Amino acid sequence: MTERTPSGAPAPRGTDDGATPSGSLHGPAPGAGPARDRRARDRHGAGVARGRRTSSPQTHADDRRRTFPALPTLTGDEIARSWWAEAWVRALEESALDPARLARGRDYAGTGRVDAITVTPGRVTAYVHGGRPRPYRTGIRLRTLSDDAWSALLTVAASRPEYIAALLDRDVPQALADAADLLPTTGDLVPDCTCPDAGHPCKHAAALCYQTARLLDGDPFLLFLLRGMGESAVLGEIARRHTIGSAAACAAGAGVAALPTVSAQTALTRQVGALPPPFPPPREPGRPPVYPAAPEAPDPLALDLLASEAVLRARALLTTGEDPFGSLTVWQDAVRLAAAHPGSGLTASTRSLYRDLAGATGRTPTELARAVAAWRQGGPAALEVLEAAWDPPAGPFDRARPALTAAGFPHFKPWRNRLSAPTHQLRFGRDGLWYGYESDAGGTEWWPRGAPHTDPVRAATVLREG
Repeated sequence: MTERTPSGAPAPRGTDDGATPSGSLHGPAPGAGPARDRRARDRHGAGVARGRRTSSPQTHADDRRRTFPALPTLTGDEIARSWWAEAWVRALEESALDPARLARGRDYAGTGRVDAITVTPGRVTAYVHGGRPRPYRTGIRLRTLSDDAWSALLTVAASRPEYIAALLDRDVPQALADAADLLPTTGDLVPDCTCPDAGHPCKHAAALCYQTARLLDGDPFLLFLLRGMGESAVLGEIARRHTIGSAAACAAGAGVAALPTVSAQTALTRQVGALPPPFPPPREPGRPPVYPAAPEAPDPLALDLLASEAVLRARALLTTGEDPFGSLTVWQDAVRLAAAHPGSGLTASTRSLYRDLAGATGRTPTELARAVAAWRQGGPAALEVLEAAWDPPAGPFDRARPALTAAGFPHFKPWRNRLSAPTHQLRFGRDGLWYGYESDAGGTEWWPRGAPHTDPVRAATVLREG
C-alpha cells in the first residue's frame, strides 16, 4: 500500500511504522531533523498554559470548526485534570486492545508529536509524527446527538440556574452531561489512521486522544461541538429557551384586570363626561423588550438595563415616592442589577456583566448566579435567607416539622432556621416566610426554588411539584 501525503503525492516508505517529525506536513525542509523540528514545535507551543484553551483557535462563522495549534510538551504524567477529560481518557483506555500501544501513544502526546488539532461535529483530526518522513493523518470519530437528545439536554440546561452558572464558569455538571449521554463511553471513540498498524487504537490515534483530553480540560464546549453543536449555538439556544420560560412564567402570574377606557370621540367633544379613574400601578414591574444588536446601535445589554431600571424606579416612585435602592449594599445592588436582566448570562454581553459584577464584589459568577436566583425568589429578604443562618424563636419553626410529617413528607432534619431532606430544604426567614431550596441527590449545593409561603406544607408541596 502506497502512503499519500496530505497533498496526494506518494510518500517514501521507511523502516519504522511511525512517521518522522518534520515540522511540515509535506516533507522535511532541507537540513531539518527530528530534534530540530521538535524544538520548533515546542517554540510554537510556548506560552500555552496546560489546562487552558490554546491561543487564537481558528473559528468559522458557524462555530462548527475549530483548529488549535500544537500543544507544548508535557513536563509530568498528568494528561487530564477535569472529570470530563478523565471520562474521555477512560473511554479510550477501556476499549484499547493493546496497553503497549496506549503507552507509546501517551509518550507521543507528551513529546509533541501531534500537530495542530481540528475539531468538527463528530470528528477530531490531526497529523501525528512517528519514525517516517511523512506524518500520518489521524482521526477520532464520535457519534453526534440526535435532535431529540439535543432538545432534552438544552431544556434541562435552560431550566436549572446552577447548570447555567456552571457553564459560565466553563464547567460541565455531571447531571447535565448524563441527561443526553454527552460524554463517550467504552467503544464510542472510533479511531481512524492512515498508518499500516491494525491496532485498536494505533499509537497515533491514542496520542491524538490524549491531546484532545488536554484541550477538553480548558474548553469543555468542545464536547458539545463533537456531539454536533458549537458553543455559540448551544448558549444561544439555552438563552432562547430560558427567555421563553421566564416570559411564560411572568405572563401566567400577571393576572392584570381590564381597565376602564373612554373613546377618542367622547374625549374630543365639548361635553366631556367623568374621566376614568387613574390607572392602578402594575402589580409587578414589567419586562423590557428585547433589543436587537446592530453595528451602529447602542449595546443591547445597556439598553435593557436602563429600561429595567426605569421601570422599577418609576413604579416605586408611583406607589411610595421613594427610591427603593438607596439603602442597598454594594453586593445587594450588584445582585439586583444582574437579576434585573431577563437572560441568565448566556450571551457574550451578559456573560461579561456577570463576570464584571462578580469580580467587582469579590465573588465568583456561580455565587452571583445563586444570589440572583434568591433575589428573584424574594428580593433582599430572600438573599438574607440564602446567606445567613439564624436561630428562630419558639413558635412557627417548631410547629413546622410535625405539620410536614402529618402531610406525608419525608423526615426533615433541623439545623438553626433550616429543615433539610436529601434533595429538598426549607429555610425560615425573619419575615415569617418559608423559602424552598433544592439540591441534587447527595449534593451540598443548595439553590433557591419556587416562591416563599407562610405555610411550610404549602412551600414544600410547591417545591416537590415544581
